[in-house]
Amino acid sequence: MFKKVLIVDDHDAISTSVHEILSGFDITNIEIAHYGDEAFLKIKRAAFDADPFDLLITDLSFKKDHRNTQLESGEELIATIRKEFQDMSIIVYSMSDKLQKVRHLLNAYGINAYVCKDRKGSMELAEAIKSVSENERFLSPQVSQALHPNNDLEIYDYDIHLLRLLSEGLSQDEISNKLKANDISPNSLSTIEKRLNKLRIQFKANNAIHLVATAKDLGLI
Repeated sequence: MFKKVLIVDDHDAISTSVHEILSGFDITNIEIAHYGDEAFLKIKRAAFDADPFDLLITDLSFKKDHRNTQLESGEELIATIRKEFQDMSIIVYSMSDKLQKVRHLLNAYGINAYVCKDRKGSMELAEAIKSVSENERFLSPQVSQALHPNNDLEIYDYDIHLLRLLSEGLSQDEISNKLKANDISPNSLSTIEKRLNKLRIQFKANNAIHLVATAKDLGLI
């Protein structure tokens, strides 16, 4: 079982609930952070003191306030952690049940579990902690199809990159030029047109604005 755990959530009630679940496993070394930057500093400090965290339980969204933060979301925190602490176990505990978001977190960052905050969230989180401690992956039932090979909404990192550039207001010509400037392939205008058209059909979007809105609703960008 885990020896030292960091909870990252900006709701005190949630943090308290997670703390109680961890205590049920006789885990006593538990710390709490409310923001991504605060969490990463705690992780860095713990590693420096040779007393590292071996489990992170984090939400994906943090409310903004007067603080200037670099890591504004749980995903940004996870991405930063994975660059330096590849072996840390990570459980995402979130309200979001978007399959594409879960798939991205699994494929891009190798998270160990994804638990949805709902009526059974506490029970599933306890199951996730136990599973991950035994080197097993855990997904809440409502997102268990995230890695199913027959999932209809197949999308790749390249597609997400195109959607992000489109959301910044770039035209297809400008996207092509930017990809070429960053040596990203494929970067031809025809390929970009085909990929965006496919995405519009896939997400049943009427136009580029609708496509970007749908991608945001799905948590892709």
